Amino acid sequence: MFIGLNTIINMSTNKNTNTQQIGLILGPLLFVLTLLFFHPEGLSVPANAVLATVLWMAIWWITEAVPITVTALLPIVLFPLSGGLDLKSTTASYAHKYIFLYMGGFIIAIAIEKWNLHKRIALTIISFIGTGISRIILGFMLATAFMSMWISNTATSVMMLPIGLAIIAQLKDHPDTEEDENLIFGKALMLAIAYSASIGGMATLIGTPPNLVLAGIVQELYGIEISFAQWFQFGLPISIILLFICWQYLTKVAFKFHQNEFPGGRAEIKRLLTQLGKMGREEKIVLTVFIMTAALWIFRSYLQNFIPQLDDTIIAMTAGITLFLLPASKSGEKIITWEEAVKMPWGIILLFGGGMALAAGFQGSGLAEWIGSQFTLLKGLHILAIIVILIAAVNFLTEITSNLATTAMLLPILAPMALAIDVHPYTLMVAATVAASCAFMLPVATPPNAVVFGSGYLRIPDMVKTGIWMNLISIILLSAMVYFVLPMLWGFVPTDFPDGFIGK
Repeated sequence: MFIGLNTIINMSTNKNTNTQQIGLILGPLLFVLTLLFFHPEGLSVPANAVLATVLWMAIWWITEAVPITVTALLPIVLFPLSGGLDLKSTTASYAHKYIFLYMGGFIIAIAIEKWNLHKRIALTIISFIGTGISRIILGFMLATAFMSMWISNTATSVMMLPIGLAIIAQLKDHPDTEEDENLIFGKALMLAIAYSASIGGMATLIGTPPNLVLAGIVQELYGIEISFAQWFQFGLPISIILLFICWQYLTKVAFKFHQNEFPGGRAEIKRLLTQLGKMGREEKIVLTVFIMTAALWIFRSYLQNFIPQLDDTIIAMTAGITLFLLPASKSGEKIITWEEAVKMPWGIILLFGGGMALAAGFQGSGLAEWIGSQFTLLKGLHILAIIVILIAAVNFLTEITSNLATTAMLLPILAPMALAIDVHPYTLMVAATVAASCAFMLPVATPPNAVVFGSGYLRIPDMVKTGIWMNLISIILLSAMVYFVLPMLWGFVPTDFPDGFIGK
C-alpha cells in the first residue's frame, strides 16, 4: 500500500541522460559566447554579464544537467567574476525576508506532520463531506487542497496517497463492488489528489513556491510588498473555482461511475479516524498555533494600526520559535526540536535565493531596461491576448520544467516587458505565477503528479488525456481572473504602467 518516498522522488526527477549531457556543456558555452561576442547597442557590460549568467542557468534548469538547487547558486560565483553584480549584493538576495517567511511556514508544517494533525484534518473533512463515490472524491480534494495551502504540495500528496489507497482497497474488496469500478475510481481519486494539491497551493502566499517568488521579486524590483492577505483575496477564489470545476470534470466527464454509493466507505473512514485515537495535547497546541498564525496573516493589515512594524515574516518566525518553546506531554520534550526542523527542504529555500539574485542582477545591471526595449512590438496586441499567450506558454513549459525555476527565470524578464508595452507589472507577473501551478498532464510536471503516478493506477496516456483538458480549463479561468478580477481586487489599471513602479 505504501510507496517509498525515494521511489517517488526518483520518478519525479528522472531525466534523459543525453539531454543532461548536452545541457551540461551548452550552459557554460552560451555563457562564454555571450560574454565575448554578444554586444548589441545599449547593452552595458554588467547587463551583458547578467544575461550570460541567465542563459547558463536557463539551460541547466531546463535540462536539469545538475540539480536545480545547484544551478540557483551560480549567481554567487558568476555575477561577481563577470562584473554583473558585486558579491555583497548578490549574496544578500539569499537572505531575503520572504525566505524566512517560508522557513517559518516549514517549521509549522513539520510540527503538523510530526503530531499527525494533517491526517486528522484530512479524515475529518472526508468524513464530513460524505461517502458517495463523487462525495468521497470531493472530500479528498477539499482535504488535500486545504492542507496544501499551508504545507508543501509534495508533503500533502505523499500524506494523502496511503489514505486514498486504503479507500480504493476497501472498494475493491467489498462484495457489492461492480467489476472494474475500483479501477476507474482509483484513477479518478489519484488524479484528484494530485490536481487538488497543486490547486490548493495557489490560495496562499506560502502554499507554493512561485507565489513567494513573485512577492520577493516585486519587493526586490519595486520595494512594494504583496502581503499574505492581499494574495489570499485573489488566490483563494481561483482555488475554489478551479477545484469545483476539477471535481465536476473528474466525476462527470473524465470518468463515469456505475455506482453512486461507496460500499463500506464510511466504515473505512471511521476505522482510520479511530486508529488515530483522541486528539492529544500536542495536536491541540499545534492546531492553536496554526490557527493563530493564519489569523494573524489574514488580519495583519488591521493589526498594523496598533503594531505598525508587524510583518508576515515576523508572524511566521514568531510561530516557529513558539513551537520550539512549548512543552510536549513527555517531560523535557518540546513540540518540535531543531533536529526535526533542519529536515526542511533547504533546496527550495536556496532556489528562492537564486530567484532573488536574478531579480537583483536584472535591476542593478540595467538588463531589465534593455530587455524591455526589445518588446515594443507587442504594443499592438490586446492585453487580453498577451495574457492568454503568456499563461498558455508558462502552463505548458512547466510540464517539463520546475515551476519554481520557471518563475525565477521569467518574472525578472516580464517586469521590464510590462514597462515596454505600457501595462501594469502585476498583469504579466501574476499571470505567469498562477500559470506555473497548473501543469496537470505529465508525471514529471509537479511532485504531486509524480506521487500519484507511483500508485500504479495511472499510465502516462491516462494523465495526458485527462490533464490536457485541465490545462486548457485553467488557461481560460486564469486569463479571466487576471484580466477582469485582479485589477478590481488590487486596485490598478491593467493597461497602465504606474510611475511608482519604475524601481527602488
